Amino acid sequence: MIISSAEFITSAVKPEQYPPPAHSEIAFCGRSNVGKSSLINTLVNRKHLVKTSRTPGRTQLINFFLINQALSFVDLPGFGYARVPAAVQKEWGPMIETYLTSRENLRGVVSLLDIRRIPGREEQDLMNWLAAYQIPSIWILTKADKLSKTKQGKQLPAISREIGLPQENLILFSAKTRQGRDAVWEKINALCLSA
Repeated sequence: MIISSAEFITSAVKPEQYPPPAHSEIAFCGRSNVGKSSLINTLVNRKHLVKTSRTPGRTQLINFFLINQALSFVDLPGFGYARVPAAVQKEWGPMIETYLTSRENLRGVVSLLDIRRIPGREEQDLMNWLAAYQIPSIWILTKADKLSKTKQGKQLPAISREIGLPQENLILFSAKTRQGRDAVWEKINALCLSA
């Protein structure tokens, strides 16, 4: 995918703040610090379109980006161990659920898992929830460069078993080496074309 433009549009917490649904939309979700911002930046060939942070929980709003004036990327707040007040975390669930269930131009969700960790209850819940609402999903194993090929070979089947997805449905990704970038774009394009 050749990227001619990528720009931040707006942040939102409720539907009336969303931009008009003029383009196909792909949302990105996963545990805090799993690498959502790095993935989006790598996909659009920008270093700082989405702010990255070592501190979990920095994304606390739904952030909309316009790619090539034709496609929207939506960065959702991470879930899990983010060091934010419990009251704020409690608001995230309904905010994300409202977006995912009400956005008519949403074509699918890119769900990120850290290859170094076996998915937990929250990832299982997300998977079941997306299936229940029949929202197509692309599953990415991030930070692949952090493990040797041997360790990747052990983690891949373990994660596959845990979430009940065939290994071939999981894309290994590294923002550092750009491994998996083209495969992610292929899946995104397929979701947008099938709409």
